[in-house]
Amino acid sequence: MTAKKVATKAATKKAPAKTAASKAPAKKAAAPKKAAPAKKSVKSTKAPKKLVSAKGEAAFKQIEQEAYYIAEKDGFNKDPLEYWCEAEVKLGMRKA
Repeated sequence: MTAKKVATKAATKKAPAKTAASKAPAKKAAAPKKAAPAKKSVKSTKAPKKLVSAKGEAAFKQIEQEAYYIAEKDGFNKDPLEYWCEAEVKLGMRKA
């Protein structure tokens, strides 16, 4: 081979191809997150829920018994809720 051909072959050789990863655009830095505004504490006007009190339980039992006696006298012909309401009225726990 002559010097001319060797020089031509060297000149025609291409540089190695760059990989796709090297051509990828630079990633932008993530914007810092803004802090959420502080929540305002709202005071509840409702009383906190309590477990069933002894008074509530006793009242429930009284209404239950009275409703049963009313239903028994009637022959259990009506809706149980009607008997319950009648018992509450009779015991003074509900207005008529």
